Amino acid sequence: MPHNSAESKKTTAASATSEPYSWKDAWWASPGPRSISEHAYLFFKGVCMGTADIVPGVSGGTVAFITGIYQTLLTAISSFNWNTIRQVLRLRGKEALTGLHLRFLVTLLCGIAMAVISTAHLMHYLLTEHPVETWSVFFGLIAASIIVVSHSINNRISSFPALVLGTLLAYGITGLIPLHTPEEGWFLFLCGVVAICAMILPGLSGSFILLILGKYAFITAALRNPFVMENMEILLIFIAGCVTGILGFSRILRYSLLRWHDFTIAILTGLMIGAMRKVWPWKVALESQIIRGKEYVIREENVWPLANSELATALLLMALGFGFVIVLEKLSGRSRPGFHAKQAVPPDFHCSRISQNKR
Repeated sequence: MPHNSAESKKTTAASATSEPYSWKDAWWASPGPRSISEHAYLFFKGVCMGTADIVPGVSGGTVAFITGIYQTLLTAISSFNWNTIRQVLRLRGKEALTGLHLRFLVTLLCGIAMAVISTAHLMHYLLTEHPVETWSVFFGLIAASIIVVSHSINNRISSFPALVLGTLLAYGITGLIPLHTPEEGWFLFLCGVVAICAMILPGLSGSFILLILGKYAFITAALRNPFVMENMEILLIFIAGCVTGILGFSRILRYSLLRWHDFTIAILTGLMIGAMRKVWPWKVALESQIIRGKEYVIREENVWPLANSELATALLLMALGFGFVIVLEKLSGRSRPGFHAKQAVPPDFHCSRISQNKR
């Protein structure tokens, strides 16, 4: 009997340490950055992702690759699951909060939002007034990221067909011409699914995919007056598609990285290689369209540059972008950023709940 009492006391003590007793404890028990410097570093990565998302043809997923948080991002999104919903329905909100990667996502999303709000006009100005120089920087960034990410492929010979597949897929998509498509709810839902999946894939832009599907102007027009009943219905259907797409597709990608690591990395690397077609600095516009008072190029052709001072400047900016990624990768202290097959949470992000259990 005393033995059983001792065991029950141990069990009660263990449960007391493992179960958060306040919302604050539950918040700090969830995975994510803990120090101010970790928050600032992750916020900066979010700013970089948001800036990339503004540029048509450049994906925030590419920046997540470069900065080494891609797999962590997929894990954080995947933390929203049916188990979380069941815990909320059972009024066990603190336990649900403990399992969510909200501290990671909130910091990252704040950085993305800051970039979208503060740099949208700047990026539009640079792409309009200095297109060659701007695209040159992105060309160097993506070229270096291809090299960095490809280092995480262990068996490059067997993964080569996947690399070719990803390259051809991205190359073909970036050359598509926008279509005239229906405006029914099912298609708007599908557009949300496809656009958000493209946004988290490196090399593909969600806004560019919407432009190809012929729904960029339609969705942005609804955003201008979101509280009109008809526009609200459009946006709710589209957002439902986005939520469905990112929750489902992030799980597929995360499982693929864990189960078929080399094959998946090869495809994603190929997507970045194929997307180089879109970020080639020297282009000739063949067809454009006015959307909400702004001109968007919907069909263009890449050309070879002329040997002049502009070429020298572009090559210098390419080298600077290339060097920035290499230095960033060296500073991170990892030769294979974000693709450790058995790592779900980065080592520098601690969970207080785990530390409590160890004690």
